[in-house]
Amino acid sequence: MPRVPTILWIAKLRVVIYLNDHREAHVHVIGRGCEAVFELNCASGPVVLRENYGFKRQEISRIKRALNGAISHLCEAWEDIHGRA
Repeated sequence: MPRVPTILWIAKLRVVIYLNDHREAHVHVIGRGCEAVFELNCASGPVVLRENYGFKRQEISRIKRALNGAISHLCEAWEDIHGRA
């Protein structure tokens, strides 16, 4: 199984970018049996929920705030892994 870099932790949730993933720039948030995918809208956001598998609405709001607060770091990590668009 390929290594999946953890870019950020939000409490006990992993924010990852898959090495073999596709554009547009996005991250996967994984934890507690749930997963959500957020478009980054680099370079300054805001992040937009694309897919949600199990997170409650309140959790999604908290995750979005955390991702928006780290948008520069997330976009830089995407570019390091996948290059610029």
